[in-house]
Formats: sequence, structure tokens, C-alpha cells
Amino acid sequence: MLNWALAFLVIALLAALFGFGGIASTAAGFAQICFFVFLVLFIVSTLAHILRRR
Repeated sequence: MLNWALAFLVIALLAALFGFGGIASTAAGFAQICFFVFLVLFIVSTLAHILRRR
């Protein structure tokens, strides 16, 4: 999931560099969503691992 966020971030930066504002904002939005989904899944996985140890 983090790979997708990084890929969309790179696409957004390249699109912004070449002046495609709409594509850049859309790709940045997708990158942000992917990053937060990754973060939530990471936290849930960490908590499940900690609770399974007990």
C-alpha cells in the first residue's frame, strides 16, 4: 500500500512540474488516501500483534 502512495506522489510531482494541475491534484489526493489507509492498517496490525502475544 505504501508503494502505491509513493507512486501516486511521484506522479503528482511530475504532473505539477509539467503544469497539469488537475492531474497533479488528483494524484496527490490518491497518494494521501493510500498513505492514510496504509497507516491505519499498520496500526491495526501492530495492535493485533501486541494483543496476540499476551
